Amino acid sequence: MINNTMKNYGNNRSVIRDLFEFGNQRKAVVGADNVFDFSLGNPNVPAPAKVNETISELLDSRNDIYLHGYTSAQGDAACREAVVNDLNKRFGTAFRKENLYMTCGAAASLKIVLTALYTPGDEVVVFTPYFPEYRVFIETTGAYVRECACDPDTFQIDFEALESAVNFQTKSVIVNSPNNPSGVVYTEESIQRLGAFLQERAEAYGHPIYLITDEPYRELVYDDIKVPFVTKYYTDTIVCYSYSKSLALPGERIGYVLVPDDVTDSTDVYAAVCGAGRALGYVCAPSLMQHVIEKCTGLVSDLDEYKEKRDLIYNALTDMGFTCIHPDGAFYLFVKSPVKDAGAFSEKAKEFDLLLVPADSFGTPGYVRIAYCVATDMIRRSLPAFEKLAAFYNK
Repeated sequence: MINNTMKNYGNNRSVIRDLFEFGNQRKAVVGADNVFDFSLGNPNVPAPAKVNETISELLDSRNDIYLHGYTSAQGDAACREAVVNDLNKRFGTAFRKENLYMTCGAAASLKIVLTALYTPGDEVVVFTPYFPEYRVFIETTGAYVRECACDPDTFQIDFEALESAVNFQTKSVIVNSPNNPSGVVYTEESIQRLGAFLQERAEAYGHPIYLITDEPYRELVYDDIKVPFVTKYYTDTIVCYSYSKSLALPGERIGYVLVPDDVTDSTDVYAAVCGAGRALGYVCAPSLMQHVIEKCTGLVSDLDEYKEKRDLIYNALTDMGFTCIHPDGAFYLFVKSPVKDAGAFSEKAKEFDLLLVPADSFGTPGYVRIAYCVATDMIRRSLPAFEKLAAFYNK
């Protein structure tokens, strides 16, 4: 016998990955330049120069046995010290390296935290739209996903909906800002109000409600938009971070979990994080990348290039008549389908070799996601295909 739940996950990949694989097959038929693949959040903007320089310097060093060897399970001490020093400098905090647990990216961070905190019957609130893998991470702990729709006009938190979503079984709320897939950044006012609301409910229920912040896009913001650092607004905040987007290193799988001292039962929570990492088989985060992060934490890829891509595709599509949520961060454009069935819209787009992700699995039917972290030239070359797609629906 096998685990049928795992078999089903294996046989039913995410729609994002299905589109990506379809694109690879299609490129073999019509040529890579003729397929406009906006499916995967795979950064095209290169990593900061210092990243590659640091990797070269490390590989040229003579400490190979340490460079490629195991680190402590929670991460190399020098790496963790460098990360918290950077956070403290930027956000006026007082974290210690003992608050940090290095991970294989944000996906591992989330899965570790959810495994550490939750048991069957617990509920986790997620704001729609949300990254579809949240459901996989949550449900495999035995906990339940409770969706809470955001304001349909602004995609900010809808507090009336939140009041109905949170109940005694709620043990955490996940916040992803800048948001994947909408690109929306939750305002400081929203974060303040969210913290006050959760504190009130936690006191009423007699147990903490942890706010888990998924922050791989924290630094990817435009037009002087500020991303509130959530630990400063709500005590029971646990941070899940990845360098995949800020340093354009998605395939290297490096990130962290931050459990501040002020978190309720912080010592036990941190121990549970370490235990969950052990139970899930994470011996340690990639050691080479930990040494790179020690030297490069706080750097960011070229935001001007991302902004150029955003402005190019947003302006072009809105001029064509598409309704798009204006993205203040990340590198996604959330586009309203001209027909109710976004899956049908996505299928029609395929006829023009445009690969757009229908957002039903993100908890927001009627939209598609466009990952514009692709070559700027590809965006320009795709515009005639978008014009044909718009013309089909405008007729």
